[in-house]
Amino acid sequence: MSSILIKSATIVNENRQTVADVLVKDGHIERIDATINTAATQEINAEGLYLLPGCIDDQVHFREPGLTPKGDIYTESRAAVAGGITSFMEMPNTVPNTLTQQLLQDKYDIAAQKSLANYSFYMGASNDNLDEVLQTDALNVCGVKVFMGSSTGNMLVDNPKTLENLFSQSPMLIAAHCEDEQTIKDNLAHFKQLMGENITIEYHPKIRSAEACYLSSSMAIELAKKHCARLHILHISTAKETELFDNTIPLKDKKITAEACVHHLWFSDGDYATKGNLIKWNPAVKTAQDRDAILQAVLDGRIDVIATDHAPHTADEKAQSYLQAPSGGPLVQHALPALLAMYNQGKITLEQIAEKTAHNVATLFQIEKRGFIREGYWADLVLVDLNKPWQVAKQNILYKCGWSPFEGTTFPASIRHTLVSGHLAYTDGNFNETLPGQRLTFIR
Repeated sequence: MSSILIKSATIVNENRQTVADVLVKDGHIERIDATINTAATQEINAEGLYLLPGCIDDQVHFREPGLTPKGDIYTESRAAVAGGITSFMEMPNTVPNTLTQQLLQDKYDIAAQKSLANYSFYMGASNDNLDEVLQTDALNVCGVKVFMGSSTGNMLVDNPKTLENLFSQSPMLIAAHCEDEQTIKDNLAHFKQLMGENITIEYHPKIRSAEACYLSSSMAIELAKKHCARLHILHISTAKETELFDNTIPLKDKKITAEACVHHLWFSDGDYATKGNLIKWNPAVKTAQDRDAILQAVLDGRIDVIATDHAPHTADEKAQSYLQAPSGGPLVQHALPALLAMYNQGKITLEQIAEKTAHNVATLFQIEKRGFIREGYWADLVLVDLNKPWQVAKQNILYKCGWSPFEGTTFPASIRHTLVSGHLAYTDGNFNETLPGQRLTFIR
């Protein structure tokens, strides 16, 4: 593999900033030094640019197989790389649901051919596939996903005995979507009684309520504590849930961890009037107070990582009425730019962005040699220009679905270069697709 010398970058890594050169060779970071004069195949003048570890997104839905009109591994990994995301972990609610070891392997085979980013895939849990779950190799698979709230196909796990067995026997991290199904059904029935089929998007956070989230999250934590399971709760969306998590012990020692998503850090229920179904997610975007509390929990260490829950749907699907429109939206291209905008607003530091999108994800999932800018580690790197604003518009949206909830937003910072496992995959709007990403491995 060719070598790349990055000159005079401001490196943001492990809670500090330093100006240095970085030599990348054979896919890895070979040397970091104040000045490196070694000849390289390619040289990048990074003076004035900031070098961050590539983001590791622990929750995406790339829709392949079975839902590829919405997105696929090629299109969405490409958008991710353009957004500074160098590795992703993809969810099992594709069609068919990823509920067997063979179906899981099928997705790895697709990614090996088509993914521009590094990849891992969750094994899915259902009410009746525990034997398959227990065969999962923890050294080669990021985790087991359990939907403790409505989902696609056969993936709602609502059988108490199944949950007990899963939490007591899982060989690896359990990533949980937590919303209480009965509470949601009761809320929906209540509003249908009042309004019939004419419910509008503003009622989404009342139907998929804070109470539904807290009931399910607290139950998952009780199960994890009872069985000493390794639990990771996804997309925290309420202030009340943040109280469930601990910031008094090091992340590497935590058995229960939590994730925040960019949309819950950016939008609030005040945005439904203008964004409509484009910001219909499960769990719902809730109040500004919830949004601010989630950010505070990110900053103080109760919430450990920031992800996207990238989940594209077609524009036609989103244009349907509230009850018919699916939940989810595309985010991987715009997540890091949104966080850099929050940095620009004084809400978060660059060091905290690197920590929550890369360092902590690598530590939490025990990913091998990624997530940090260190000699000997894989060169998953992103160079950003904090002074190059750009506006999200139809013509620069890379998602297969062709739309973004950020359309019309001007971000103050741009992604200039993205290196994936030492391969310069993206530069200023241009891609080099000659090398695919690599499968993530884990040290457990």
